[in-house]
Amino acid sequence: MSFPLLTATAALPAVGAIATAAVPAARRNAAKALALLVSLATFALAIVVLVRFDPGGDRYQLTESHAWIKEFGVRYELGVDGIGVALIALTALLIPFIVLAGWHDADPLETGSRRWRPTQGFFALILAVEAMVILSFEATDVFLFYVFFEAMLIPMYFLIGGFGDRAHEHGEAAASTQRSYAAVKFLLYNLVGGLIMLAAVIGLYVVAGNFSLQEIVQARANGSLHMATSTERWLFLGFFFAFAVKAPLWPLHTWLPNAMGEATTPVAVLITAVVDKVGTFAMLRYCLQLFPEASKWATPAILVLALISIIYGALLAVGQRDIKRLVAYASISHFGFIILGIFAMTSQGQSGATLYMVNHGISTAALMLVAGFLISRRGSRLIADYGGVQKVAPVLAGTFLIGGLATLSLPGLAPFVSEFLVLVGTFARYPAVGIIATFGIVLAALYTLVLYQRTMTGPVKAEVEAMPDLRARELLVVAPLIVLLIFLGVYPKPVTDIVNPAVKQTLSDVQKKDPQPEVEAAK
Repeated sequence: MSFPLLTATAALPAVGAIATAAVPAARRNAAKALALLVSLATFALAIVVLVRFDPGGDRYQLTESHAWIKEFGVRYELGVDGIGVALIALTALLIPFIVLAGWHDADPLETGSRRWRPTQGFFALILAVEAMVILSFEATDVFLFYVFFEAMLIPMYFLIGGFGDRAHEHGEAAASTQRSYAAVKFLLYNLVGGLIMLAAVIGLYVVAGNFSLQEIVQARANGSLHMATSTERWLFLGFFFAFAVKAPLWPLHTWLPNAMGEATTPVAVLITAVVDKVGTFAMLRYCLQLFPEASKWATPAILVLALISIIYGALLAVGQRDIKRLVAYASISHFGFIILGIFAMTSQGQSGATLYMVNHGISTAALMLVAGFLISRRGSRLIADYGGVQKVAPVLAGTFLIGGLATLSLPGLAPFVSEFLVLVGTFARYPAVGIIATFGIVLAALYTLVLYQRTMTGPVKAEVEAMPDLRARELLVVAPLIVLLIFLGVYPKPVTDIVNPAVKQTLSDVQKKDPQPEVEAAK
């Protein structure tokens, strides 16, 4: 039997989480070092998965299959396609930066009622989330996927509620209340979505007789499995609702600004750059492959919701006073673009959506982490409390600008390519939708440039006069992300070569072909 590479990639951070939590309380620096070492080792395994994956080979590769719950036909089945490989690599890439960025976020507090924060628990929970996210990208058994899709809520709940942002304008007591509210809201929204999905998972088993994604898709393709139209649509809605909450899609998005605003900056990055990608990934893997006819039936409504997310999220970002909530609403707008590309049902749209998941993860991590370094210096998340930062901390301001320009999809930076592909793919089939979506780009330029202008330019405020520039650890976090943004902006081919075959197979599952361009007959 070959080495279980996929299991090892997920098991390493899981075991690392247990080991980190077991480090004695007095040796918190050892816990940090262990967490960083485990995250780097996981990234190395993810690179091996990436190298071993053959884009021209079978749809699912490096597969593993073992009996788990025989009585219900549940199997421990893993396998990766091009989309899964890209997102595993993104997850494993970002976790070491998240660990480094949060190096002091769970250190003991010197004042206030909470004098001790469990540093080991903070880093152990981050590794636990990484393990569950990676398994979600690897699972090809629907029930196995559901287990980890839901299980990741538990460590995320404690990360949001137990380790909130210290920069709160109303003090520690108010911050604790807001953290608790944000954590409970996050948990309730996602639990409701998960419970509805569980009903759909059970319904799928009743119809198909097993939970194997590959077997169900193959049975549907060869005609041996037939779903009644109404049954397929109800099952699709059960799955899609849970994924739309996780994504998040308007109007199920309201938990995200609270969670990102109250969490520490590294946890905010973990939410929007890593965890939320499971929702959009699952739309491609499960909604389109398991329920192709229902996906086409629901497309008009989903495109409308995606458009509302794009415009609504961007408009609310423009009006934000809080830096972290601005990035949260910007992410809602960006997820609207991703979902738009998925349900445009074109190769350009879905390739762009998959590439957007990767690029959004990198760009949001860069912008949010630099914003976190800024907030930690001033002790405030309010935009109005800043001004003239570029004169006292030019490197911080420069990296903040590049992260912001990537967020607005400036040509030459990675998100531009993915957003362009989404719009081209959408316009090819739904021209009116593509035109409306472009207004999101204009609004993105507005909220990004206004944020930079208000925080970094103008007279230097007295409170920021002594603000230090980025330190070595902070540069180590931000610099590689900036390099990746530029590299993938100029040369996205390494990612598109991996994801394009999987996108073509997904389009084949829903029996969709790219629209042919209309060419006037020669006179």
